[in-house]
Amino acid sequence: MKKIIKKTLILIIVWALIIGCGFLAFQSLFKYLGENRVLKQVIARLQADSRISEVLVTNVHFDENTGKEWTTIKFLEYGTDGSQMPPKYFTFSGNIIQFQSLVIRFDNSYIIRNDPLRGKSIYLFWKVFMLDGANTQEFEIAKADRIPEGYKIGNLSHPFEEKLWKKFWEYALNSTEAKKMGIKNAQIEAPGTMFVPGTLYTIKIEHDGGMRIDTRSLPAILRGERIP
Repeated sequence: MKKIIKKTLILIIVWALIIGCGFLAFQSLFKYLGENRVLKQVIARLQADSRISEVLVTNVHFDENTGKEWTTIKFLEYGTDGSQMPPKYFTFSGNIIQFQSLVIRFDNSYIIRNDPLRGKSIYLFWKVFMLDGANTQEFEIAKADRIPEGYKIGNLSHPFEEKLWKKFWEYALNSTEAKKMGIKNAQIEAPGTMFVPGTLYTIKIEHDGGMRIDTRSLPAILRGERIP
């Protein structure tokens, strides 16, 4: 009887181990498939060779107390698939405003090998600012340590995607660490212009890392209207 009980316990333990290992294997497979799916979507968003945004002045008002004319601009960025990102509004105590881009280039060896993650440069609208000495105003468009909106995978919230971008920022903003990731250089451009009502400004980060601001008049139907 004792032998039967002993054999039964051994069988139970063996089956428990098999089931446990099977569950762990399933968990590992599920995690791998999930991360692989996220990785493919991240890579797809890195295929764009440029980034585009549009800007227009939505409000200008004079402050009699400070003697300054305040300018509010609307910044609308387009994702790598051409979709519109949520608009951002920035207010400055002047209208000579500059936009700063960050372009990350990887070592040529990754480009030659067509490396999925490092075979393309990464283009970001990083900051917008107005120089005014000690009163310089600066706003972040893409926050360090976070996934840039233009590269975010839809409504998906996955720790693997967050981990990838957190590591990217750690390396990109540290020249010593950058080499470990194969980053050749991090190029910063910051062109500016005078922003006035009635004009649509198109800002483009070119494939070579350059950044340009093009202008054109708003359609006649929009002139004189208060644009939200």
